[in-house]
Amino acid sequence: MSGRTGSGGGETEPVVTGVAGTGPVGTPVGIDELLERVREDLERMEPREAFEAAEEGALLVDIRYAALRERDGLIPGALVVERNELEWRLDPLGSHRAAEATSHDLHVVVICNEGYASSLAAVSLKALGLHRATDLVGGFQAWKAEGLPVVR
Repeated sequence: MSGRTGSGGGETEPVVTGVAGTGPVGTPVGIDELLERVREDLERMEPREAFEAAEEGALLVDIRYAALRERDGLIPGALVVERNELEWRLDPLGSHRAAEATSHDLHVVVICNEGYASSLAAVSLKALGLHRATDLVGGFQAWKAEGLPVVR
């Protein structure tokens, strides 16, 4: 989103804001700081919490790429969506939405391999209005280490 601001005189400076919590576009920020900022807006879940949330109707969304899924397996019942398609597939108003993308109230838990990319993805879903989107702390590897169900 962009706008203009000024001191009431003739000159104005453009103000551009970026992804929620990241500050102005163009302001250099390292990935660690970016993750810290975007995670402030997430109620991240531990693996057992995510498992229980799924049992209560939350949608687990696996955004790992195919080679990792083939190597490590899948979480039963998780919707597999490549990261580059995530917003299109989960936007309840989108023409390319998955059947599971039924409402903006959908509780979505995004899962990547180790819990980094999923934070950025979850914030992107929140920007689309999926206000209950979050991610899995530690990603698929933490899920597997917890001994939760995995199929090959």
